[in-house]
Amino acid sequence: MRKEVAADIRDIFNSSGGQEYEVWLNRYVEKYRHSAPKLAEWMEQYIPECLTMFILLVSRRCYIRTTNMLERLNEKIKWRTRVAGLFPNEPLLLRPVGALPMVTDEDWQAG
Repeated sequence: MRKEVAADIRDIFNSSGGQEYEVWLNRYVEKYRHSAPKLAEWMEQYIPECLTMFILLVSRRCYIRTTNMLERLNEKIKWRTRVAGLFPNEPLLLRPVGALPMVTDEDWQAG
């Protein structure tokens, strides 16, 4: 049943948002209620917690679903530390590296 269950859960996560995910969730919970009651109970309890991203705007969901933004931030940190070379002490390292997440957060919040 693994492939079938995985496909069904993928359908829930790929729904367009709003209340549509609840329709898909209820459909699959009923589907598995008799054949796999523990799975149906698990789906009812935990999948809604995973879908809190539907509260966000559609344009912001891609930031939550992918790791592209985090990977890009890590690349910038690596680049900054490579350019500077050696750091004589910890405060001099934290200044350029610590500024990047703060600037990124400000940019993301400003839109």
